[in-house]
Amino acid sequence: MHPVFVYTVSRLGLFAVSLGLLYLLGLREPLILIVAAFLVSGVASYVLLSKQRDAVSARIAKNQK
Repeated sequence: MHPVFVYTVSRLGLFAVSLGLLYLLGLREPLILIVAAFLVSGVASYVLLSKQRDAVSARIAKNQK
C-alpha cells in the first residue's frame, strides 16, 4: 500500500481517537475539543507513527531522483 495513504489514514485515525477520548473525558466545547484533539493527535503521531513517516520520506526521496 502507498506509504502516504497509510500515514494519512493513520493520522486521521489518531485524530478521531483523540477526539472521542477527549469528548468522553468531558471536553464538550466544539472548538476547544477540535483544537485539543488536533494537538494531542499531533504529539501522538510524532511518537507512534515514526515508521510510517520514514516510509513517506523515503518514497518522496526516491521519486525525486
